[in-house]
Amino acid sequence: MEIKAVKYDKDKAVFVAKGTTAWYLNSIRRMLINRVPTMAIEDVTFIDNSSALYDEMVAHRLGMVPLTTDLETYFESPKCKCKGAGCARCSLTITLDKTGPCTVYAEDLKTKDPKVKPVYPKMPIVKLLANQSLKIEAVAKLSYGKDHIKHSPGLMYYQQYPIFKIKEHKDAKSCVAACPKKILELKGNKLKVIDELKCDLCNACMDVCRDAIEVKGSEDEFIVKVESWGQLSVKEILTKSAEVFDEELDELAEEVKKLK
Repeated sequence: MEIKAVKYDKDKAVFVAKGTTAWYLNSIRRMLINRVPTMAIEDVTFIDNSSALYDEMVAHRLGMVPLTTDLETYFESPKCKCKGAGCARCSLTITLDKTGPCTVYAEDLKTKDPKVKPVYPKMPIVKLLANQSLKIEAVAKLSYGKDHIKHSPGLMYYQQYPIFKIKEHKDAKSCVAACPKKILELKGNKLKVIDELKCDLCNACMDVCRDAIEVKGSEDEFIVKVESWGQLSVKEILTKSAEVFDEELDELAEEVKKLK
């Protein structure tokens, strides 16, 4: 597989993958969503909650706060030496103690590990009026998107790379106007594609100018986009997805060897 980066930063990447298949990319996509672990609040103990929201509602909001994740330090509970009982290797205690009047934000969550903190500090949790308070002790654990979507690190989507075949057309202006992405331009009487990466294969141009333009998706070249929710960088997400996929294939190979 050949990969060419079009846009790349910590939280979002766009690249062109050549020499692969849709099923392979879809397998990586599923691994990314379901099998790349991240930290998230799992259990909440309420010491005091006199806010307008029930304990269950506050706990749900706390659980959905994205937390930066250190995959080198923490282990998934099933793989930890404590076997899920809870220890410093697989869980982290988080506290919160606020009294109103104020708005409680994600940044008010306190942890002993500076590497694990809310991705979005100003994410609101609850508003406290005068004499209202919220005091909790929570436990964050490393787990997977297949167990709960709050552990999913991001998303990945892809499409076939568009291939254009252009011929002369007496009414080429109508072809340009038909494209909703505005990626066609007219030079003289000839159509020209400005940016293939913006094409989403809607075929609107073909509906108007079928004799002048043909667009189809490549079978082995794809535009891939990856977005992170912030717990992990795009590089960490993709690297871990590939590692998990290799582990799954190794397990499958071992099971196949057992067949008679």
